[in-house]
Amino acid sequence: MAAAAALRRAAGAGPRPRGIVTHTGPPRPRGPLPRTPWTTRGPPPEVLSRRAERRPVREQVELDTVTYEARQHRVPGLARPRFPAWQRGWHDPWHSPGPRYEDMALRKERGCFVCHQRVRMLEGVRQAQWLTKTKLVQGLPPLQDQDEAVHRAIAHARLWETTEVAPRREKYCPVLFEDLIHLCRLMTMKYPSLAKRMLARNYRIAAVWERESFLLQVRGLNGILMNSVAPIPPVASKEEILATEEHVLETFYPISPTIDLQEVNVYRELNDTGFKDGYPYPHPHTLYFLESANVRPDRFRPEQLRAKMLMFAFGNALAKARVLYGNDPKVLEQPIVVQSVGTDGQLFQFMVFQLNTTDLVSSDGVKNLVWIDSDQNLYEKAQCVPEVKKRVVTKPAGIYGVQPETFKKFLALYLHGAV
Repeated sequence: MAAAAALRRAAGAGPRPRGIVTHTGPPRPRGPLPRTPWTTRGPPPEVLSRRAERRPVREQVELDTVTYEARQHRVPGLARPRFPAWQRGWHDPWHSPGPRYEDMALRKERGCFVCHQRVRMLEGVRQAQWLTKTKLVQGLPPLQDQDEAVHRAIAHARLWETTEVAPRREKYCPVLFEDLIHLCRLMTMKYPSLAKRMLARNYRIAAVWERESFLLQVRGLNGILMNSVAPIPPVASKEEILATEEHVLETFYPISPTIDLQEVNVYRELNDTGFKDGYPYPHPHTLYFLESANVRPDRFRPEQLRAKMLMFAFGNALAKARVLYGNDPKVLEQPIVVQSVGTDGQLFQFMVFQLNTTDLVSSDGVKNLVWIDSDQNLYEKAQCVPEVKKRVVTKPAGIYGVQPETFKKFLALYLHGAV
């Protein structure tokens, strides 16, 4: 420090005071600093006002939104397609880019309310009754009963099929269904006409009808359909069918009966059974729905499941009626019967639907009929792991509370039309 001060004194420069910064240029003016066009505080107000001015349309550049439509799967960072896939018409939209929404040939001014396999009707069966113009009869119609042991089938699905300690519902529910169907097929030796049945999976149904001022449609994938060579004979007599004219359907005012359906403007008014002409098993027999999701919120509640069963049983029957009797609304000479069974692997729902009329616009006249037997447990509990207290097995592993009456109803629906 002393040497540096001596050198400065020798050069004629005095010691520099600490904390003072010297400037070689002219002194700064006092007062606020003048604002330059571009400072760290942003552009001046006049520049901001020019930016906020709306440019003419011819000067605006419209950029196309890059979506993952052509990739056929969701890609992070890319936008969703401009409209859902189910609004592209009946063809598969992911294999070719569709036209713009405004230029679609299938676009219509009148909206159509669509019921597909993911629609959950909060009003349940009552809502489905109104949409399908159907009268509800509690219980099932008289069917052929047959005793059959199901304990081994339940144990196979819940205990023996997997090496997991507690099998997941998505695993044991389909296995239990296949085991029950296998038990039903064992009756083929006694009833040879059971050999003329076929299970169809991943088929698509489409049925369109008008209900008062609403255009409605059932379409898309649904359950597992068992077809047969011969149709199921009518369950209700002609007198019972005519008696439905006096029945008054329940309304939901001020709630709209289409509240849970999806309204679309791009659709095709199509009636299709899902099978080509000449299919050797042309008649729908029984529709099976498996609610096998592991997470409870992903499964339909029992009331919602019954509404779904009714809508798709009606859709299959209506599509078949269009093929047999044409599109003109009328009371059918030979009613069409379609059955439905729904289960989550333990609780069963049974339904028999009879389509009596395709005149669905008005709530007057002949109604359709549905018989429902709900919430039937096949067993109470599957104990996958023994219950042990103080090193003593108090409850061994096994199936508890088996109810053969539930399987009797399952088998009776399978045998219906063959006995």
